[in-house]
Amino acid sequence: MRWGGSPGRWSLGVAAAASLLGACASTPPPTAELAVSNAAVAAAGTAGGAEFAPVEMKLARDKQVRATAAMEDKDYARARSLAEEVQVDARLAEMKARSARAAKAATVIDEDGRALQEEIDRKTR
Repeated sequence: MRWGGSPGRWSLGVAAAASLLGACASTPPPTAELAVSNAAVAAAGTAGGAEFAPVEMKLARDKQVRATAAMEDKDYARARSLAEEVQVDARLAEMKARSARAAKAATVIDEDGRALQEEIDRKTR
């Protein structure tokens, strides 16, 4: 079987493939992205993510493990992508936790306000 293209087109194709491979090989390790993703998971945990957003925390932690493995395998593009996903999942967990804690605090304040109003009403009768 013979390839019907001209030698110039073949060299251009080889050059393009080599360029793509070179670009992949020259992708720098995403150490900063991994550090930021680790910090995001820690912040989410501190905010109560495990209690108030367990699904998002599990997603973030699972992806964090996969990002670390990709980094060790020198698959830097995959590691970077996963680190970015970790950041999104962890920030979502953090915001859900903060929102749930705020709602819980608001409920306590409402209950305290009702109890105080009942006490006031009882004393003014």
